[in-house]
Amino acid sequence: MNAAPTSARVTSTPSSQQETLALAAQKLDRDAAAALTLAESVLRQSPGLPPAELIAGQALRRIGRPHDALVRLSALARRQPVPVLLWELAQAAGEAGEPKQAIAALESLTRQQPGVAQGWFLLARHLREDGRTEAAWRADLSGINASSRDRDLLEAAMAMNDGHLDACQTMLDARLARLPDDPAGHRLLGEIHWRRGDMTPALAQVERAIAIAPGFDLARDFLIRLLLQNNRLPEALSHAEILATSPIKNPGYDLILASVLVRLGDQARASAIYQKLLAARPDQPQVWQNLGHALKTLGRQAEAVDAYRQAVSHQPTMGEAWWSLANLKTVKLDAADIAIMEQALVTLAPEADKRQEDIFHLHFSLGKALEDGQAHEAAFTHYDHGNRLRRTMIRHDAADFTAEVAAARDLFTAPYIASRGEGGCTAPDPIFIVGLPRAGSTLVEQILSSHSRVEGTMELPEMMMIAGRLQSRVDDGEFPDFATMVSALSPADRQRLGEEYIDRTRVHRQSDKPHFIDKMPNNWQHVGLIHLILPNARIVDARRHPMGCCFSGWKQHFARGQSFTYDLTDIGLYYRDYVDMMAAFDAAMPGRVHRVLYERMVADTPAEVASLLAALDLPFEEECLAFWRNKRAVRTASSEQVRQPIFTDGLDQWRHFAPWLAPLETALGQSLAHWDDPQPAV
Repeated sequence: MNAAPTSARVTSTPSSQQETLALAAQKLDRDAAAALTLAESVLRQSPGLPPAELIAGQALRRIGRPHDALVRLSALARRQPVPVLLWELAQAAGEAGEPKQAIAALESLTRQQPGVAQGWFLLARHLREDGRTEAAWRADLSGINASSRDRDLLEAAMAMNDGHLDACQTMLDARLARLPDDPAGHRLLGEIHWRRGDMTPALAQVERAIAIAPGFDLARDFLIRLLLQNNRLPEALSHAEILATSPIKNPGYDLILASVLVRLGDQARASAIYQKLLAARPDQPQVWQNLGHALKTLGRQAEAVDAYRQAVSHQPTMGEAWWSLANLKTVKLDAADIAIMEQALVTLAPEADKRQEDIFHLHFSLGKALEDGQAHEAAFTHYDHGNRLRRTMIRHDAADFTAEVAAARDLFTAPYIASRGEGGCTAPDPIFIVGLPRAGSTLVEQILSSHSRVEGTMELPEMMMIAGRLQSRVDDGEFPDFATMVSALSPADRQRLGEEYIDRTRVHRQSDKPHFIDKMPNNWQHVGLIHLILPNARIVDARRHPMGCCFSGWKQHFARGQSFTYDLTDIGLYYRDYVDMMAAFDAAMPGRVHRVLYERMVADTPAEVASLLAALDLPFEEECLAFWRNKRAVRTASSEQVRQPIFTDGLDQWRHFAPWLAPLETALGQSLAHWDDPQPAV
């Protein structure tokens, strides 16, 4: 049992006195003064009797006389330092402000009973108060190790792993009622809430576990992951930096810190961590790959290529590393590379069910390599295999998505928007670049971020998270539909949501420039919401010919999201929904969104850049025409392309694959003819 140290009794005692002491023990928690009286009565008959002295000390502590308790318990411990006495002595010393005595008692206790978790946790607390941080951390870890053998916790964990979440919670609730300061119990209860999707109580429970036992590394690790899921990046960084200083030197903790830094855009510091880990142990393909990602984002292409090459040299079947090389767009994979990748597919075939990610990445990589070699039919075959496999692993319902878009399109009409009146956060800071992936949005971002008044950030998830949270109110039955939910937002609600967006994105801003870019392309779905909560935000629609855009998206494997891109019909329907939505919003609010056509930007860059800057009320700056000199970090698939002057090579690349693109053309329907219709005049 991990509640507290136990001992049957300290020494033998006459039966009548045993009865008196038994009664005193029963009264300790309900009437400590009465317990003290009974213990003293026994001590008058048998001075110094250890069981009576113990109860007297316990009672004195409970009635608020810890110094008196400490005197008696210390004297007794010198004679009989048994666990139950040491436990009481430690608590009395702590309450009396004598941490060193408490530490000495608990160190003796944990030597005798190392399996009692609460002794370790109390020792850790006193060590921390005494300034012995590393010793406290190790004591917490010993307590968690003891907890791992606790029968109650093991039964609860088994129930959770078997899917019996309610039964597990019942066990944990009962345990925490008995042991409210049990960190392992709180952490496990946090996981129960997380598995149910209840993020707020999950975070609260895991934070409670960390507060009780700051050295509980696995709980802090879990907390970081929860914070990342909620995009609470500064808090995640704070905990990751603490975890990285653990006395248990775990390279995984450095990797967690690096992953948080990557999310925050600090690629340079993340790279330094990866390089340190590789200097100690170079045979780590995953770390080489991570280093390659960071170096690519920083624009250090040659070093990135070397890092990816190191990854595949250590693990030739590592599909994502091959794709990372291919995805640089400026690197050509040669015949030797193709042979290695083809052999990797053969090697992976017996375990295809377990290695699907490696397999589809290899197909995408082979598709790119063969396309570069002008073997278009073979390239299409590999792209098709990769997409078909990836499609089985994600959820996307094109019909449901079309219905959601139609609901938003039909809601945000000119009369409806006018009826909303004023409201929202008036900050003019954000510039949203929306559209489809592979439509030239990274180029637009690079041009704008070369302006002295605009900071480039990345594809920020905050607006989608706000929209998702609002949609969940419909999904949970609070509102019957999307229109009712949006209409229920008061001007104050809209202001609060806009301010939330500004506050949550501030962590990504590294300068004092008045404007910043949010390049999340999927935000086209939320242009109406953006207008309601951020009425002064700018919105740019980056658009490209539907066949070129959709084919480029289909042959691109995205690190996350973009679930519509893995089927030619799905991506065609998505593009059609997008064009319809943006046309409706243009009609409702002419001039609210500025459209940039990629083909026009390529054909006449100076004129299109001037038009873009004018639409955003930004003065023209020549540096925007030399965007490739901008050294900012770029995380998207176009990172290397925007570090070069504009080129036209990829505009009609899709035509080489036209014989196999009929499903895409059919799905696009009328949008194929109307994708570049002029915007209505203001």
